[in-house]
Amino acid sequence: MIMECKGSVISISRDLETNGIVASLLLQDVSVQQMQDLRAFEELSVSLKKYRKKRSLDANAYCWVLCSRIAEKVGSSKDDVYEQMLQDYGYFYEDEDGHVVVTVKSGVDMSRIGGHWKFYKDDGKFSAYLKIKGSSEYDSAEMSHFIDKIICEAKELGIPTATPDEIERMKVLWKGEGK
Repeated sequence: MIMECKGSVISISRDLETNGIVASLLLQDVSVQQMQDLRAFEELSVSLKKYRKKRSLDANAYCWVLCSRIAEKVGSSKDDVYEQMLQDYGYFYEDEDGHVVVTVKSGVDMSRIGGHWKFYKDDGKFSAYLKIKGSSEYDSAEMSHFIDKIICEAKELGIPTATPDEIERMKVLWKGEGK
């Protein structure tokens, strides 16, 4: 059983016997029965992170509409256009040490390795690549910026886009759904 919900920390203390942390949580949209079902497990895998509302599926749909229109105009595939937009305007995975970089032997075809990669550098023996997040992993602010850039590309090619008012309404919706 997997449960995901919105919540907040009420209190934190240390258990003197085990030296573990005891956290009291206020969970929303969870039933008592769901919690009792979880209590039946001896151990749980717990993951807590800052809450972010999901962005609108309209944002991703509009991204793909624009990529399709650009692809038609330049004689490419929507997937190739999307990949180029990620290369030009995408966001990289980061951890506590900075951007995630993968080093492979020079000549390795990174298109055969799942995910999106941006060439970083090559020393003759090894090549380094940055891992790019796919747009489905963007929060609302990242998606809004990404679509702004794709809109600029479309306009440069003479492709009609949503009106400024429509785009602004979408952005307000996206910003309201997460940051």
